[in-house]
Amino acid sequence: MVLPANSGSSLPLTEEEGDDRMREKSNLVSILLLLILLTKFTAAQITIVSVLDESLGEGLSWLETAVSEAQQTGGLTLKQQMVRVSLEQEEDGEKQLCQHLAGGAAVVLDVTAGGWTYARDTSDQFGLPYVRVQISNYQWMAAADQLLQSRNATDAALIFDSESQLDQALYYLVEGSVVRVIVLNGVKDETTNTLTKMRPAPSYYVIIGETPQLVDLFSKAVKKNLVTRDSRWTLVATDVSGDPFDGGLLKGSMGLTLMTPAEEVCCIARNIRPSGSCDCQNLQIPRELTRNAVMTLVKALKADGRQNVVGTCGNAPASPPTTTSFYSTLETELKSWSKVEWLSEKRQVTPQLKFNIQAINSSKTQDVGTWTTQGRLSLNPDYEHSPIRRFFKIGTLLARPWVSRKAKSMKTNSTDPNDYEGYCVKLAARLAELMKFDYEFVFPADGQYGARQKNGSWNGLVADLANGVTDIIVAPLTMTSEREEVIDFVAPYFDQSGISIVIRKRQREENLFKFMMVLRAEVWVSIVAALVVTGVMIWLLDRYSPYSAQNNAQLYPPNCRKFTLKESFWFALTSFTPQGGGEAPKALSGRTLVAAYWLFVVLMLATFTANLAAFLTVERMQTPVSSLEELAGQSKINYTVLKSTATFRYFSNMAAAEEELYRVWKELTLNSTSDQSKYRVWDYPIKEQYTHILQVIEDSHPVERAEEGFARVLANTKGEFAFIHDASEIRYEVYQDCQLTEVGEPFAEQPYAIAVQQGSHLQDEISRMILELQKDRYFEALNAQFWNSSARGACPNDSDSEGITLQSLGGVFIATLIGLALAMVALAAEVLYYKRVPNTPTRVTDISQLHSKKALKMASEKDHVAHINVTPVY
Repeated sequence: MVLPANSGSSLPLTEEEGDDRMREKSNLVSILLLLILLTKFTAAQITIVSVLDESLGEGLSWLETAVSEAQQTGGLTLKQQMVRVSLEQEEDGEKQLCQHLAGGAAVVLDVTAGGWTYARDTSDQFGLPYVRVQISNYQWMAAADQLLQSRNATDAALIFDSESQLDQALYYLVEGSVVRVIVLNGVKDETTNTLTKMRPAPSYYVIIGETPQLVDLFSKAVKKNLVTRDSRWTLVATDVSGDPFDGGLLKGSMGLTLMTPAEEVCCIARNIRPSGSCDCQNLQIPRELTRNAVMTLVKALKADGRQNVVGTCGNAPASPPTTTSFYSTLETELKSWSKVEWLSEKRQVTPQLKFNIQAINSSKTQDVGTWTTQGRLSLNPDYEHSPIRRFFKIGTLLARPWVSRKAKSMKTNSTDPNDYEGYCVKLAARLAELMKFDYEFVFPADGQYGARQKNGSWNGLVADLANGVTDIIVAPLTMTSEREEVIDFVAPYFDQSGISIVIRKRQREENLFKFMMVLRAEVWVSIVAALVVTGVMIWLLDRYSPYSAQNNAQLYPPNCRKFTLKESFWFALTSFTPQGGGEAPKALSGRTLVAAYWLFVVLMLATFTANLAAFLTVERMQTPVSSLEELAGQSKINYTVLKSTATFRYFSNMAAAEEELYRVWKELTLNSTSDQSKYRVWDYPIKEQYTHILQVIEDSHPVERAEEGFARVLANTKGEFAFIHDASEIRYEVYQDCQLTEVGEPFAEQPYAIAVQQGSHLQDEISRMILELQKDRYFEALNAQFWNSSARGACPNDSDSEGITLQSLGGVFIATLIGLALAMVALAAEVLYYKRVPNTPTRVTDISQLHSKKALKMASEKDHVAHINVTPVY
């Protein structure tokens, strides 16, 4: 009802109007009371922004339960905003965080596995407290990692019972684990196949999860034959279960290592003083840690009087509130929580956990040690901590001097390294000693090093390594870019071993009268004819010349030599000796003939001496070829190589390059657009040397084994077969066999290196060991054991030390012996002739019977007459 403005008195209200007025006043009072209550309620409400990642599957329900319980017991009105963080979609999480902070928040609680840096930085901008609680399996991973390191483990397969456990573990592995791992989710068929085919096989296996899942996963591993080596399996329990591990799963000497949280961990998780039992039955440690962390956080908020702070991302308050008092209050509240540490630099609440480590087999259980957050790993001194050695399959093949079967070993297909010897055998043993692993040898079925086939596949050692049959190749394997496509090489251990040529030394023809071969037969006949003609001519000239001693004795002294036919031949023959022919003829004609004859003798002797020396020297130094070019330029000596090796690939590639060059040259010469005058030549300017070599190799058929190639060389006694092969192996065989010789200098030099699978963690480890051995000069000492020329000794036909042999000049001694025999025959003839003619005068006189000078003179004259006039006839 509206009163008039000029009304001076009020009119009485009706009953209905009074009720309406009273109703309006009551509504107004109710609204005012409601506004007051709403204001008080809003002022008392505190918002907690909780950040968790997808790896913590049950974390959402844990946080909701914890906040609800804290609200009931803390006397505060709490509101919780959830932010789910994903590594793949982190931007979405950032937007959610900004939206929640814009509505007001009092604190940011981070329960992610690795901590979210963006949430911490944003909280600092708004002046909001940031608290991170470590409830992931980070400490379990740290304990397992240190246990593996204590056993000198370098690689391990980690198996988790759930994907969430796997995701949480990745944060620790990325942060800094030194053990190389493969992460698997459960023991399934695909997991088993992966572990079975993995090369190198993991040295250790670790299963992480709750106790029921641990038993289930290990049972599956046993059934799938993955548990093969003692104590290589470690089971890490994330819960505290009263049920002990069933040792019946372990057969024979099979064993494992079990890591479980100590009972005091239950007290820490429940925030109970460890004065008695903490009820560990079916306790989920992360859930209890989350609950008590939220309860402690709410107490700190209430004690500090924190209120919500409103802001927007990118527009932080100019003067954000401080958080120092809150962190101080929180640290005070945490002191009531036994064995929980506040890390101020990380703003992280970390429970101080403890794990018991036991070694279990089918018969007993032993304490290995403990692990604590502060003290880390502590091993039991009474337990024998022997690191378990890794096991690798090393691919190699038989090739002297690298790997060869011991003479005493009767096993033909043995994989035991003790049955073999050689350079690579010693190198593998040294690496095993330094890297602490066991191994066995695996030989390729085809016995080849490895080459790419026409269909793109590989054979030999390379195929075995690429397909996971072997873990490492320790063999004389050359580093090539083609092989690098499927395998990885480590640092070279044998530098610059190229390709060389080996042939057999020619066997000399043994001939006692080899000195007679210096001159041809017609020359010897001509010399004998010249001697005979000269002897006859000297006899004729001395017989008919009026000035000879024979025809004119008064012109010459007594006893001058008279050149009868016998004396003439004797003079001509003895003129060939250094002693000379004796007294020469006296007549001018005879002397002229003798002077010419002497000149002939000097020239013939000089020619014979020079040719004999050259003949014997050339015979020792003569080699059929001295280089690859000479070998390719002749057709008498055949040659071959070892099949499926870098040597065969070298000649194939060089021949292909020659063909390509010829094609390009032909296009240039026949191309009408080019200046043909620049390329107009009579012949192709590049020799097609390697094309011819490859053709000869294919015609001679490449051998399957190096032993076959050396055998073919030795089988050809004329030295007309060559084997083109690795220079180091050829040099070793030459040092072992005096019948072999190396031709020319090595070419196409390439280093040898150990190979591993692509991406294998062994590459860096082996490379480091190779460099250490090089620094210690290990390879120099090893080379001296196998390539030492002094160990062979002197060869009987060594051209460097051999002189003129008895076989070469034995005929000279035989001729001398024949002359001696003829002299003895002549002596016998003289004695017989003398006995047959006893009255023959002699010039031997017994002067003891002459007593006077007259008798002596008469005897002298008689003896002179007998000497001059009496000539015995033979």
